[in-house]
Amino acid sequence: MPSVMQLTGLGRSTIYRLMAQQQFPCPVRVGVRAVAWRRSELAQWSETRPVASH
Repeated sequence: MPSVMQLTGLGRSTIYRLMAQQQFPCPVRVGVRAVAWRRSELAQWSETRPVASH
């Protein structure tokens, strides 16, 4: 989760809220108590996000 938060710039609760709304990739179970996100899915999700302009 920390690397996903750093990569996306989102907080933990925001990630879980977006997952519940089916607007963020769901994790893949890699162990009994461990999950991971596919980097390719995160990259694809990131490409669909609007770019902030300042």
